[in-house]
Amino acid sequence: PALGLAAYREEHMPPGDPSWKESYIGADRTISLVQTAKGRVIRLEHDVSSPHPYSRINSLGGTRGVFEDYPERIYLEPTNTNHQWDDFKKYAEWDHWLWKEHANPPGGHGGMDYIMVFRLMQCMRLGLVPDFDVYDAATWTAPVPLSHLSIKAKGAPLPIPDFTRGAWKKARSGMDSEKPAA
Repeated sequence: PALGLAAYREEHMPPGDPSWKESYIGADRTISLVQTAKGRVIRLEHDVSSPHPYSRINSLGGTRGVFEDYPERIYLEPTNTNHQWDDFKKYAEWDHWLWKEHANPPGGHGGMDYIMVFRLMQCMRLGLVPDFDVYDAATWTAPVPLSHLSIKAKGAPLPIPDFTRGAWKKARSGMDSEKPAA
């Protein structure tokens, strides 16, 4: 149940506030596990009302290490054998050219909103194929309604539609591309 939002309303909203007419039906925290076509697992967590420090809990793991964001930290084997996180700044030379060129960008979400808009505008100005398209947008948003349907089906797994009809299997330019000439 959505206890966090109801408790917040009880403590902070005056009688007559429109929020008293709202019925909170979602849980305070929802976790979805997504298995990709290549067998990888993505953990999605939605939590907007339980008390905790800010974090987006970005985590990328593999067979030899893991990277987590907010704060940025990395653990690589065999380099890190003491079970301690390493400072990600030590690996700055491998940063993407966008992060190097636009360090500390304006805007929210650690600058990623700015980077996404900047890159889209850059691709449009230079006549390049954008790094992401409408099919990416559909895929990125699909977990929301699919999670809802899965919850209604008592956690049953659901397939994510292939909006590209298999085109995702072909290589295409993207964020891994070289810096374009201006």
